[in-house]
Amino acid sequence: MAVMQGRGADLRDQAAAVRRAVAGDRDAFEELINTYHRRIFAMVYSRITSRMDAEDITQEIFVRAFQGVKSLRDPELFKPWLYRIALNAVNDFLRKKRLRSIFTLFTREQDHDEVPDPTGSGSDYLEHKEFWARLKEFFSRLSPSEREAFRLRFLDGLCIREIAGVMEKNESTVKTHLYRAVEKFRRESDLSGLLKEEKA
Repeated sequence: MAVMQGRGADLRDQAAAVRRAVAGDRDAFEELINTYHRRIFAMVYSRITSRMDAEDITQEIFVRAFQGVKSLRDPELFKPWLYRIALNAVNDFLRKKRLRSIFTLFTREQDHDEVPDPTGSGSDYLEHKEFWARLKEFFSRLSPSEREAFRLRFLDGLCIREIAGVMEKNESTVKTHLYRAVEKFRRESDLSGLLKEEKA
């Protein structure tokens, strides 16, 4: 009971910070950055596996959030709103990366130097590379909605209601995507024992 009361107090404090940030209080927004920076960075890093790019994108996410926070009407929706900004920033980065790759294909004949691997190497890779390689292969067999619902639930730790806010879908649709992804995941014997499922 004490844990639940503490969590409720934290949520009330956060809602108060959001309200102050909406009113233009920079210190309140700094509080929100301190609360979410590590989690947003982890979300971005798990999708692009480049620490330097993840740091830049995370900074950009909070700049976008600061610029748009005054438009947020419900303080309790701050978390899914912030994660939606993060997801859009990651998708923007990946689209630009694909365009750069296409451009590289057209210019390689004019540049005989070796083209560096755009995915990075060494310290840029997450720990347990073999696991992440298998997980990436598994993700490639999911639909885009199944993949994002799965990632947001199990890698980013969001609840169903928050995922619905991030993906801008209703909760029943999110549950359907998540159920299908989890069923496929359970058939992956090499992976399924490494992920603890939590109740929605």
